[in-house]
Amino acid sequence: MNIEQMIKDKTATIVDVRTVAEFMGGHVAGSINIPLQEIPERMDELKNLKAPLILCCASGNRSGQAERFLSQSGIECYNGGSWLDVNYLQGQFA
Repeated sequence: MNIEQMIKDKTATIVDVRTVAEFMGGHVAGSINIPLQEIPERMDELKNLKAPLILCCASGNRSGQAERFLSQSGIECYNGGSWLDVNYLQGQFA
């Protein structure tokens, strides 16, 4: 299933891995903020979220790092790239 379909069907949880300050400056409605550097210590929280996870950040770099780490830990997740792109997609199906 592709990211666009998951957003349309509301079957995924959107996790923004930017810093708290970046997240406060704007984010996807309904997304959860778990900064990249906090992911290792928040694994239990991530495992309890509705999977799959769509990860986003400013450019797709940090969400790509998070995707690799979480995938290796057995969590179904996808790199959504920039939060602005994910936000745009979500807006298409609102």
